[in-house]
Amino acid sequence: MPDETGPAGITPADAGADRAHAAADVSHATVGTSEATGGTTDVTAGTAAGTAGTAAGTAGAAAGAVGTAAGAVGGPAEPGGPSPVGRLTATVERLRREVRAAQAEADGRALIELAKGILVERLRCGPAQAARQLAELAGQAGVTPLEFAVDVINQAARDRLSEVTAAFLAATADEARPAEPAEGRSSAVRLRAAESGALAAHDTQAVADSLLEHALTPLGAEAVAIWALGTDGSLALAGSAGFPAAEAGRWRHVPPGVTTVARRGLARRAGHWIRSLAETGVPSIGQHQHPEGGRVAVPAGTGGRIHGVLEIAWPTPLDPPPPPVVRQIEALAELCAHTLETYARHDPDGADGPRVLPDVSELVDLADGLHDPALVLVPVLDVDGDLTDFRIHHVNSRFLDPAGRPRGVVNGALLLETYPVAAGHSELFERIERVHATGEPYRAHRMRLTALVDEVPLAAVADINISRHGNCVLLVWRIEDETARLASLLQHAQRLGRIGGFEENLLTAEITWNGQLYELFGRPASSVPVALEELPAHAHPDDAVAIGRFLRTLFHHRRAASTAFRLQRPDGVTRHIRVVAEPVLDSDGQLYVVRGAYQDISAQHWTEVALAATRDQLAHTEQQASERNRLTLQLQHAIMPPEQIPLAVPGLDLTVRYRPAETQHLVGGDWYDAVVLPSGRVLLCVGDVAGHGIDAATSMVVLRNALRGLAVTGAGPGQLLSWLNMVTHHLTGAVTATAVCGLYDPDRHTLRWARAGHLPPVLLRAGEAEPLPLVRGILLGALPEAEYQEHEVQLAVDDTLLMYTDGLVERRDRSVEESLAQLLKAARTVPPALDQQVDRLLAHSRSDTDDDTCVVGIRVAP
Repeated sequence: MPDETGPAGITPADAGADRAHAAADVSHATVGTSEATGGTTDVTAGTAAGTAGTAAGTAGAAAGAVGTAAGAVGGPAEPGGPSPVGRLTATVERLRREVRAAQAEADGRALIELAKGILVERLRCGPAQAARQLAELAGQAGVTPLEFAVDVINQAARDRLSEVTAAFLAATADEARPAEPAEGRSSAVRLRAAESGALAAHDTQAVADSLLEHALTPLGAEAVAIWALGTDGSLALAGSAGFPAAEAGRWRHVPPGVTTVARRGLARRAGHWIRSLAETGVPSIGQHQHPEGGRVAVPAGTGGRIHGVLEIAWPTPLDPPPPPVVRQIEALAELCAHTLETYARHDPDGADGPRVLPDVSELVDLADGLHDPALVLVPVLDVDGDLTDFRIHHVNSRFLDPAGRPRGVVNGALLLETYPVAAGHSELFERIERVHATGEPYRAHRMRLTALVDEVPLAAVADINISRHGNCVLLVWRIEDETARLASLLQHAQRLGRIGGFEENLLTAEITWNGQLYELFGRPASSVPVALEELPAHAHPDDAVAIGRFLRTLFHHRRAASTAFRLQRPDGVTRHIRVVAEPVLDSDGQLYVVRGAYQDISAQHWTEVALAATRDQLAHTEQQASERNRLTLQLQHAIMPPEQIPLAVPGLDLTVRYRPAETQHLVGGDWYDAVVLPSGRVLLCVGDVAGHGIDAATSMVVLRNALRGLAVTGAGPGQLLSWLNMVTHHLTGAVTATAVCGLYDPDRHTLRWARAGHLPPVLLRAGEAEPLPLVRGILLGALPEAEYQEHEVQLAVDDTLLMYTDGLVERRDRSVEESLAQLLKAARTVPPALDQQVDRLLAHSRSDTDDDTCVVGIRVAP
């Protein structure tokens, strides 16, 4: 309640008298209005307007006082007293407090007078008795008269604000804390005060000020913006509070399609709640003042139609609000919608004035002038003002009902009752509702529409156009004709296939081309088509014979014909064209029409040319590769035949096998040698050059011949491998190889051997197979100089020794140790003859590397 002392020096008696006279006047006005209208809305508006006038007068007096105080600044200061600036500051601050107090008193007085009017109507009493009844009931309830007045208004109004207040009070009552019911009642007072200020406001700017002061500041908000939605989808800043004037000026107009916080809120029925504006990166008014603050944008709509957006700014990040606060903000948005609907928004060019909405009769005339079926729809609202359906106000003459109903039956009916499937999968009703709410037109190509005909759904494909005109919606559609659809399909097929059709009438000499054929010939659509008999003049001279054969078959033999030729276009471009035509005979068997098509096959022609060249090049490459492999195999077989002529060595059986790779292009570098030296000893060796092909084969020849030449020096196997390493490193072009070299002494039955990175030989004795010791030796060619360790083994009668390359044992899925163990297992079975044993090892080899293989076997004979 206001203080006993008035804000401008009015005595309590005078203030009471003024309030009594005002209460009596307002109460009589309330009774008269209630009896005339049966409601209180007009009373609320009149009372709020009067209160606003009182507040404006008080503010004017305060402003005059401020001017008087400002004029006193120039006067001399009293000795020892405060300075003129200090006195002015104190005066301005006192006047501000008085203005705020006057405004609060005016808002509270408007609500109290409205509650007294309600009591006059309900109790059938006079204004004075209503005032006493209000004071007594407030005292019994233990609340202030203002809070009790708001309770009376809420019970009588039963509107959105009263629902929000009831929910807020229920939420606070559930917590059972004494402070929160008072908070709930103060929230109700703030909402009703904001409503009173909005109704009394003369423009949306005053509405924004009232909302921020009474309802939003207690919620922690610092600014509010009211956006008006234009018919073109643009947004105009109709009012704002809490934002700098310069910032509001920059955001006075937002063009259609520009994404902002307000536009996002426009697209969501529940509004757009943002915890922090900086996290979204979406621009909005005042984004530089508090970039980390929260934002809320709620659509402001009534009766299923959105008139704008209410945007609220917080200085700090916004946590998820409780449901009562959400409903409170939605109620404020609905209050803004009433204001935007009542008052004309400020034009961006500076012109003020009411929006001129088209009359329904004008929309009917527009629908009748269309060549497509059209419906004029009028919204249907329920008792709460919510959109429930649309009434078909008018159907134009082009309209045909899918169910066969006459236009008079459909005209005036409800949309969902007439076409219930519109609310189904096509979402047509939702689209219409959205256009009516936002004003943004909707267009769809090839939308599937379904209608019930005798409970049977019939589907059709149509292009849809929905637009809002005033408070009505115009729905226009165009059913896709089957003939037009097939013609369009044929046109696209001809365009994609670069095909042009023609028809030539031989009786009238009339030639018809389609548009694609003009493009193929490079001629304008206004030029004269080219006749078939004139085709040689437009083709390459070398194609004249083929075209002449085509024309004779078509005109003289009267049979369908086709040919390909090179078309020389007027722009100098040569295209490869294929023409197909057929004759059409009349009832007498005479030729009178020729029809056909031209197709641009240039891409296909050049593709065939490229493929032919590629095939020729591939065949030449394959021939070269085959010849190269053939020469390589001949070289390899000439040096190392699969079987060697047996050596005449007393007391020694020797068998050699060479198995080439199964794939000819994988000619490898495996090699072997067995020769009797001048000293009588026998040189035994196997080796493997890294790689495949002609380089590996030629390197193999070099190493084999070099080792044979070095062996005549009488040096041991270790020294021979050292020299062979120097040859490999310096004379073969960075080739690496592995080898096993042994010298067998027939007199002593000993084998002295060395290895260079190769697998050791296998000794078979008395049914057991064991590899020889793994002596030290690096592969050939790795280092310029290397030493190789030698080992000597004493052989007995019937002992068998095997030297082999890795092609005999190597597998991709096993280690070398596992593969060697498999070889030892297979070698334990000793056939009577040495060559049978070697052949058996090759036959049972499990190697999967498709590499060539060399095996050298010796057996000491008795």
